[in-house]
Amino acid sequence: MNKWWAPVLAIVMFVSLLMMVTNMAMSLGGETVTWSELKGRIEAGEIEEVVLEGELVRATVRGEEKAKEVLNLVLVRSDESFIPLLEKHDVPYRAVRSNCQNGSIGLLLLPIVAIAVLWILLARQGGPTRGAAAFGRSSANLVPEEGTGVTFADVAGVEEAAEELQEVIAFLTRPEKFTALGGRPPKGVLLVGPPGTGKTLIARAVAGEAGVPFFSISGSSFVEMFVGVGAARVRDLFKNATEHAPCIIFIDELDAVGKARGLSGPAGNEEREQTLNQLLVEMDGFDNRKGIIVMAATNRPETLDRALLRAGRFDRQVLVDRPDVRGREAVLRIHATKLKLDDTVDLNEIARMTPGFAGADLANALNEAALLAARREREAVTMKDIQDAIERTIAGLEKKNRRLSPKEKRVVSYHECGHAICAAASPGADPVQKISIIPRGVAALGYTIQMPLEDRYLMTKGELLNRITVLYGGRVAESIVFGDITTGAHDDIQKATDIARRMVVEYGMTKRVGPLNYAPEAGANAFGMNPTQSSYSAASATTTEAIEGEVRRITDACYRRAFAILVDNRPLLEDMAEYLLEHEVLDGDKMKGYLDRASQADVLADPPTAEVPKASVT
Repeated sequence: MNKWWAPVLAIVMFVSLLMMVTNMAMSLGGETVTWSELKGRIEAGEIEEVVLEGELVRATVRGEEKAKEVLNLVLVRSDESFIPLLEKHDVPYRAVRSNCQNGSIGLLLLPIVAIAVLWILLARQGGPTRGAAAFGRSSANLVPEEGTGVTFADVAGVEEAAEELQEVIAFLTRPEKFTALGGRPPKGVLLVGPPGTGKTLIARAVAGEAGVPFFSISGSSFVEMFVGVGAARVRDLFKNATEHAPCIIFIDELDAVGKARGLSGPAGNEEREQTLNQLLVEMDGFDNRKGIIVMAATNRPETLDRALLRAGRFDRQVLVDRPDVRGREAVLRIHATKLKLDDTVDLNEIARMTPGFAGADLANALNEAALLAARREREAVTMKDIQDAIERTIAGLEKKNRRLSPKEKRVVSYHECGHAICAAASPGADPVQKISIIPRGVAALGYTIQMPLEDRYLMTKGELLNRITVLYGGRVAESIVFGDITTGAHDDIQKATDIARRMVVEYGMTKRVGPLNYAPEAGANAFGMNPTQSSYSAASATTTEAIEGEVRRITDACYRRAFAILVDNRPLLEDMAEYLLEHEVLDGDKMKGYLDRASQADVLADPPTAEVPKASVT
């Protein structure tokens, strides 16, 4: 439907109302006098002409006040002597049609017609259902039997999830295989995983492989300001699905409608809870032997109502996680088919450079690389373009116009070199790939990129301590070289404190507190969190003091270690910082040559410029 009708109707209504008011104001202009006064002026010869206008009598005064009109609202037919009086005193008179009769009634009809047309258009917008009932129609997008155009050949890096869903495909294509044995397929499949991992793509691939209609709708599309609309849309959705069975209903962002009831307090969102109740009833009531599978996706499973996750509703939860190095390479190969790549591009190396990237992140990185190559007027995307695109994705947009003063640039150079040297001198730390003092993003004045050699799923206590040491390397370098510190380490300090606190309250890595968990309580939710309990685990004042003491002890010890490393490698720190000041970027063989010179150092008992107490990590 065209979008121009709403403003046009508004203009028509406004203009008609304005014309009607103006017309009435003109009709009611002049001086109003009594009926007897008007007749007296006629007898005195002061009236030059009289105009009879419907129920109005308009008289024109003689002489200097000729332009002044006198208006009387008394009906003419109520005084039979009025016309003879005019003829007796030779006052000309004439009758005209009333302005109200001529135009005002017509003008009054214009807004009414405009409102009627507006109502008809709103009713049509909802479909064939007329009036307010149109709001109760589901807005789900239906992809017919021809398929979604997506198959598992278009999905990579989530082989385990795809294998779990093969059973759903088999039921949709050969239901007799299951019903013959008396079994039933899962009523609902919940896809859980971080953003960008391809949950929606997998759901479309299931429909594409099975060749069945695919109803797709967002969870937020159910909830409206009118109470009862969401429940009506849920009923309409399942009704349509029954008519198109076998089919798949896919609800994206399920947490928008399936959030645990009671989280909003007594005055919570009644409409959302009614919608959720209706969804629970529909999932209980429909017969999935007809071939209807409900699939949903969310990246916030901890907020879902437990009733959604019980058997008979979303029976199966499938984790769609970030891909490993082999999965990332497979994802890159799928997206690379759409690009013109140079022979120098090594997708395996790119996969190793992007740990933690989801499928959407990898697609975005390749797209950014193509844009960079076009901007640089290349004939194909090179490895350098992809590396720059990944760096842009990690650190943000390069800000070459952000001018740093020579002093600030020098501080940033030593800060970043401090991170790199601490990483090189810490056994087991992730190797440094690049150092730069070119500002990027919103607040980064420089950055040090570390890339792990392999995907990691477990971290040892020593590796966590290495991370804290590397984070403090920048602040320690400032303290050693300049005898003062800046605000540039605020993000490093926050991350270091968070790691140390988790070591104490979650991982049980200290002797004093022991293997106890003082993190937010985990309830009976299938995903490890009960959303109705958000308070921290009760801890006495003594325990809280012990926790803070252990956190401080860990961070102090790592600070000392970073200080010892940089004091022992002070000549290397000076050489690297001077080179970085001149070239702004340090990577490749040149950086490797510098970092190979880094040596480990014993923890100093009391570093001269470190404002921390003595401590050691046991």
